Order: sequence, then C-alpha cells, then structure tokens
Amino acid sequence: MLPTGLGVVTVRARPGHPTQGLLQAGNRVFSCALGRGGISAIKREGDGATPLAGMRILEGYFRDDQFAGARRTRLAMTPIGADLGWCEVPGDRNYNRPVRIPYGASHERMRRDDRLYDVCLVLDWNIRPRRRGCGSAIFFHLARPGYTPTLGCVAVSARTMAWLLPRLSDRTVVKVVR
Repeated sequence: MLPTGLGVVTVRARPGHPTQGLLQAGNRVFSCALGRGGISAIKREGDGATPLAGMRILEGYFRDDQFAGARRTRLAMTPIGADLGWCEVPGDRNYNRPVRIPYGASHERMRRDDRLYDVCLVLDWNIRPRRRGCGSAIFFHLARPGYTPTLGCVAVSARTMAWLLPRLSDRTVVKVVR
C-alpha cells in the first residue's frame, strides 16, 4: 500500500542562492536544484529559468536498470529505452514531446550517462497548448552532486525522489513560488 498522496509540493529559492531551492512536501523540507536563471515569472526559451508557476505532474520516465523503485508510484511511468528523446526545437511539429531517436531535429537524449533522468517526471509547463518560445519541457528529475543549476527544471537527490515517488500522483502540483 502506498503512503498518503501529496496534493502540492512547494518549491522556493534558498535565501541567497537563487539556483538552489527548498522543496516542501507535507511537513518535510528537502534541498533541490533550480534553473541557472533562478525563478522567473516570464519564462522564455533558453533562459535557464525555472517558471514561477503551479505545474501538475503528468507522467514519468525511468531507468529500470538504475532506479527500479520508480514503479512504486501512482504516476504513469514509462521505462527509458535507448531510442527515447525529447524534441526541443520550437518550430518542429513534435516540439516539447517525446520522440524516437535518431530524430532529425535537435533533441535531448533521455537515457543519459550522468543519470539525471534515471527518474524524470514531466511537468505540464508549455505542453497543452504548446507555445513557441515559452520554453520546452520542465522536468522534475535527479540532481547533480552539490545541487548545481539545471536548465530550468527542478531536481532533487535520488534519496528524496525515492521518498517522494510513492506520494506523488497526476493530481500533484509542483508549485514554484517566491
């Protein structure tokens, strides 16, 4: 049986460190990484900012060979195969969507050597409708050591993600605030 679900996970910048954050889930607080552009109310393609917004968790991807515990969740989770990518070209018809690679337009490889996407949850930023220039995927994924900045995503440690996953659902909102 899974623990009680979380309706809202709140993220804010750590005082004095705009690219690092504090993530509150229920009565627990965890460290997290934010975008290299800090938190921004006006998100633009390539600005590296984490959007100031409430974003619902839509689904997730995981590396079964690296993070088998990702199946312990209420979220729809898809294993990451070697051919999974994510299109990041605003003019492409598959912009901000998963694609099979090799793919003709610029894309991000989801099966990464650095293990950041061993668990990768898709937030509903610029998904429906997709607006060119407003930034492609905002993911909730694993952090680098030292919580170094992301390209706009929210990232937590593997241990934090393992604690959160059984408590998350497609009704959970990741609310980025100031």
